[in-house]
Amino acid sequence: MLDNASFQSPGDVRATGPAEIAERSIGGRIRNALSWLRDLAFSVLIAVVLIVFIYQPVKVEGTSMQPTLSDKERIFINKFTYRFGLGGIERGDTVVFWYPEDPSKSYIKRIIGIPGDRIRIDSGQVFVNDRPLVEDYVEDDFKDQMSWPATHRDKAVPEGEYFVLGDHRSSSSDSRSWGFVPRGNIYGKAVFAYWPLQKLGRLR
Repeated sequence: MLDNASFQSPGDVRATGPAEIAERSIGGRIRNALSWLRDLAFSVLIAVVLIVFIYQPVKVEGTSMQPTLSDKERIFINKFTYRFGLGGIERGDTVVFWYPEDPSKSYIKRIIGIPGDRIRIDSGQVFVNDRPLVEDYVEDDFKDQMSWPATHRDKAVPEGEYFVLGDHRSSSSDSRSWGFVPRGNIYGKAVFAYWPLQKLGRLR
């Protein structure tokens, strides 16, 4: 007595020839290629979204941010945080902005004063709201003895503007010479260095 298991009679057996094997092999390769192209297109789409809306690779030019950033160093900036208001601009942020006197140029500097702050610089020492600013990112070899002009001592940073300085104080064109940066000019925050490899890591 037979149970319910299925079986195949000798007459049902079909031989598989070389042509059919080749056809199946070609079909498999085509499916694999299509799958690879789909994954590649998806990866490219994600990369475009990240670059256009969130992260953008930029190359540092100049020495004004040494030792934090060196000439020709490559970094990622976050454009999403400031653009969509998910994070405010804070003191200490390293930001990328359109140079106020020539919007075709981009500068990268550190935020020292935010709207309402009173900035004073005496012989290189920065004061924010009459308190000396501790700046461990400025090395002794890169300090200078410049003072912020007396005519600005009692003026607060205007609403919607920021006071910025380069970390290499003796080699930086910044707010000491050309004034404040409007909020609308700031379009990114430096977040990560990726080249050269020895400087790979998060920026502060």
